[in-house]
Amino acid sequence: MGDKAHAHPGAAGRAATADHPASVRNVVLVGHSGSGKTTLVEALALTAGAVNRAGRVEDGGTVSDYDDIEHRQQRSVQLSLVPVEWGGFKINLLDTPGYADFVGELRAGLRAADAALFVVSAADGVDGATRMVWEECAAVGMPRAIVVTHLEAARADFTEMTRTCAEAFGADDPDAVLPLYLPLHGAKGPDGHAPVTGLIGLLSQRVFDYASGERKESEPGEEQLPLIEEARNQLIEGIIAESEDESLMDRYLGGEDIDFKTLVDDLERAVARGIFHPVLAAAPAAEGARQGIGTVELLELITGGFPTPLEHPAPVVTTPDGKARPALGCDPEGPLVAEVVKTASDPYVGRVSLVRVFSGTLRPDETVHVSGHGLADRGHEDHDVDERVGALSSPFGKQQRVLAQCVAGDLACVAKLNRAETGDTLSAKDDPLLMEPWDMPDPLLPLAIQAHSKADEDKLSQGLSRLVAEDPTMRLEQNQDTHQVVLWCLGEAHADVALERLRSRYGVQVDVVAHKVSLRETFAGKSGGRGRHVKQSGGHGQYAICEIEVEPLPGGSGIEFVDKVVGGAVPRQFIPSVEKGVRAQAAKGVAAGYPLIDVRITLLDGKAHSVDSSDAAFQTAGALALREAAADARIHLLEPVAEVQVLVGDDHVGSVMSDLSGRRGRVVGTEQAPGGRTLVRAEVPEIEIGRYAVDLRSLSQGTARFSRSYARHEPMPPQLSERIREQAQDVS
Repeated sequence: MGDKAHAHPGAAGRAATADHPASVRNVVLVGHSGSGKTTLVEALALTAGAVNRAGRVEDGGTVSDYDDIEHRQQRSVQLSLVPVEWGGFKINLLDTPGYADFVGELRAGLRAADAALFVVSAADGVDGATRMVWEECAAVGMPRAIVVTHLEAARADFTEMTRTCAEAFGADDPDAVLPLYLPLHGAKGPDGHAPVTGLIGLLSQRVFDYASGERKESEPGEEQLPLIEEARNQLIEGIIAESEDESLMDRYLGGEDIDFKTLVDDLERAVARGIFHPVLAAAPAAEGARQGIGTVELLELITGGFPTPLEHPAPVVTTPDGKARPALGCDPEGPLVAEVVKTASDPYVGRVSLVRVFSGTLRPDETVHVSGHGLADRGHEDHDVDERVGALSSPFGKQQRVLAQCVAGDLACVAKLNRAETGDTLSAKDDPLLMEPWDMPDPLLPLAIQAHSKADEDKLSQGLSRLVAEDPTMRLEQNQDTHQVVLWCLGEAHADVALERLRSRYGVQVDVVAHKVSLRETFAGKSGGRGRHVKQSGGHGQYAICEIEVEPLPGGSGIEFVDKVVGGAVPRQFIPSVEKGVRAQAAKGVAAGYPLIDVRITLLDGKAHSVDSSDAAFQTAGALALREAAADARIHLLEPVAEVQVLVGDDHVGSVMSDLSGRRGRVVGTEQAPGGRTLVRAEVPEIEIGRYAVDLRSLSQGTARFSRSYARHEPMPPQLSERIREQAQDVS
């Protein structure tokens, strides 16, 4: 693992293939935006011989961040797969965006991977969001290692950074987060900074110098040995502490020199079990070099220390109707079960699905069952269909290299699965199965949109359906109350990418409009109204008179209609007409155009004509009576109130609670949560939290999360209510 014999790299220009799960490694790169994940992926591809010295594939593009939107935004916005070969292994490198708005892409990468490389910048340290992802990985036992980048930055200090990583990631066991190598520094420059030119292996006590552009191995100098002694002893003790051989520690403390192979084998087992997390360093390659500093060591860690798909338990499967099925094994000969971890649209081949095969073998041109359930609330209808698999390919930049098959444990791109959406399960058509979905964050930033023109209106529905099929962290809402089309996103950057994809990929131009919340109206007290609809204009006339009383009801009561007519003043056949009329008027509103709720409307009296009375006349009279009752009454505007739960670090609790109060919120309770966090529960008017997803991120430095659910409608403050009434009158 870095200290072992140098493996033979793969060859550029051909698809990396795998015949058995044991030869596959699926690794997701995790880290904050700007930590250097994409640069590291390209450096690993260069070292593995998959790209040329400029880090480019044959078509001139890069292996990652090849989407036009990524080029324009200068950051990763989607999951990218870069497969490389190293020493007879196929390594699927999954590069994820570091920006919080694209956490859905990160979660897809975690689902597809068996281990994680946490990339941290020596210039920026470890942010709170990265710590939270580490905790999620720890909760499921995912093996993890840490790569420190940007060591070329001024004041970058690898020793200090490893200490920071141990504090951030090793809360339970700091001795399980230790460096495998120390950086080798060259001569200091004019600025006093000594560049990193190589690494010193702590276990082997060998120097790996990259200064010449090639990795050269040598003995350490006499002056270097004292520098590594303390770090080496600490590393050995950390490895032995996690060893399955309980006698090893006693032997070591007794002065026995533990042989190198035993240490490496124990290290690899501890890393694969997710209980030891080595820290490595990576630095840019020298000008014209074929290997980035630390890339060989990383590739050897991945192939030697990270687990195979055979060691990764598959997600739970059921039949599409929910019946339990036995646990799956990662067996190429087993029943076919694969999952769509990402969906994209290609202008030439149509929809392309990135698939992780968990069991069985996926082959081109076979018919599979596509099953998607559980995301109806996000605009994804449940579906079970049979589809024919198109070509299988291995992505590399914008290229697709054809594959003959994809075995259990491997990943591949599948063309022309027209109904498959992100999160769907692919299985044998005669044995359909459904995988347990992965956890996806709720989109909580509303984006109200409308078509820019009639031509855009015709394409909007299809464009939006394709957009949410690709990204299940978006939710499409057709709000029946406000008559708005709302795209719920994770943040502003997420919304910007959605709009750009609509425009550039699907040819739909939209306008963003102010998001409306679903207001309601109700009566503050009792009131009466008389509706008189009498018209005589030759021929058949119209005649209907009714008198009603309106009184408020408790919240959640809706509209109650009561008939108290005596003596047949309103004929029996027209009483339903009155009810229909008042309900229709209630739906339109009586003060500012919002639906009326929580009132009892009692029909007391009325008059009819033997010839001119009709169903339509009494409907009109009922509506007029309700409007008159409203004109003489005080009408409350009701606003929706949400139950909000904020999980925030203890350091930011005061700021969050103060901010909620400023939003007219009522904090109803707090409770301690694991990891030095507090759960704050509050009730906040929805009109005040339209941008809370953005504002909370700023308040908490990206470490807080919140959820919201509808609680009830309650009266607005008079001054706010009056302003909305005035706006409604201006519009009308």
